[in-house]
Amino acid sequence: MLTILDGPMGTELAARGVPTPPPLWSALALDRAPEVVSAIHHDYAAAGATVHTANTFRTKRRSAGARWEVLARRAVALAREAVPAGHRIAGSVAPLEDCYRPDLAPTNPRPEHRELCEVLADAGVDLILCETFPHVGEALVAVEEAARTGLPVWAAFTAGPDADLLTPAEVLAGAREAAARGASAVLINCTKATRTRTFVDKLAQVGIPFGVYANAGAVEEGMGWGVTTRGAELYADLAEAWIQAGATIVGGCCGTSPLHVRAIVERARMIR
Repeated sequence: MLTILDGPMGTELAARGVPTPPPLWSALALDRAPEVVSAIHHDYAAAGATVHTANTFRTKRRSAGARWEVLARRAVALAREAVPAGHRIAGSVAPLEDCYRPDLAPTNPRPEHRELCEVLADAGVDLILCETFPHVGEALVAVEEAARTGLPVWAAFTAGPDADLLTPAEVLAGAREAAARGASAVLINCTKATRTRTFVDKLAQVGIPFGVYANAGAVEEGMGWGVTTRGAELYADLAEAWIQAGATIVGGCCGTSPLHVRAIVERARMIR
């Protein structure tokens, strides 16, 4: 059975004219444009997504300071209120520093990952998505802390936009270890869609459900970043291949949109 994950929050906020500056990035919209956050969740649900990632990618202490918990709980509430009953809400747990700079991973990320996981669980998420980790060690700590809550845990690794931060072998090893530490699904995300298939083939060897939510790649590839319907279809072409390879969780990452999610849903109907 195929699970349709939603698409990005940050780049979709930007596409709708909402600023996403550091250090809060997308989380700034929880204060300044909560109605747009809600609308994005709603639009992904209307496109066919049934798992929705709360806007908690940056609601961590080091990014949001003393208000981190308020923002995390608000993000979960906005997602829950915006989508139909029965859809699942995933709490996002991301690298504490930069998802494209594994060299910045803290030596002891456990306390901060633990506190966010505990708040996400208390706020009522259905699963915890440890996502966009380019550093396997930090990802595994996040998985362990997410598993402590008793909720289902998905672990998503990124090789970066150019697929050069982690090798396919490293992703496979990390995914196997994540499964051993409590992950019930493993994924590759925020690597350009056209460079993702080799990672998919490795994830197929782990022995648990696996999936993909890739980014749209460079603007000139014509697959995202304000794309036409044709660009969404190009992404769906690749998604079809991931599904044929055994992926059972598919969505979109940076540069994709509800159009892409809808295209995946329609393509999945055609290949069943």
